Amino acid sequence: MTLKSIPLTDELHAYLVAHGSPPDEIVRDLAEETLAVLPEHASMQVAPEQAAFLTFLTRLLGVRNAVEVGTFTGLSSLAIARGLADGGRLTCFDISEEYTGIARRYWARAGVDDRIELRIGPAGETLRELPHERHLDFAFIDADKTSYPLYWNELVPRMRPGGVIAVDNVLRHGRVVAPESEADRAIAAFNEYVLADVRVDAVMLPIADGLTLARVH
Repeated sequence: MTLKSIPLTDELHAYLVAHGSPPDEIVRDLAEETLAVLPEHASMQVAPEQAAFLTFLTRLLGVRNAVEVGTFTGLSSLAIARGLADGGRLTCFDISEEYTGIARRYWARAGVDDRIELRIGPAGETLRELPHERHLDFAFIDADKTSYPLYWNELVPRMRPGGVIAVDNVLRHGRVVAPESEADRAIAAFNEYVLADVRVDAVMLPIADGLTLARVH
């Protein structure tokens, strides 16, 4: 028995990835290209175990209508799209044609591009274009950290009862307990906001840089 999650060495992390739907050739190539082309931003990509978890969770929930805020080069959207139920759709929101240009190529290579709609523009504005009724089964937030509350409040009212929102980077590499930057402070405040939000039940998991899962009432 252990009272907290164990730390992951590089060796243990490799073991974990290898024993939980390890990356296929497409995922490996996408990760390698992202690192080669965008070395200073490659850390924005979700971890391989997180991608596997997103596919698993999407399948588990039987997701048909999904939204992603913050697509980058497309690993998380690829993972979600692979888990969608038959006829399912994923709408992605991002501001970069450059980054999502890479994503589009890998969506096509994986054969999921027909399930994904990409909308370019500030998500705080483009999210408002979604139907107002409660129709979303799943949402993934991984974009500008200071805007998390804005994205959250656009999405929660659009989630069906029992729908799930996943929010990335909620631990900020541990800095939420002693924030050092505006983004750190924003995430620490956002975490308190989610904890107090009576519209959801939420749990924070120590996956990658911290992942909050919230089930909407």
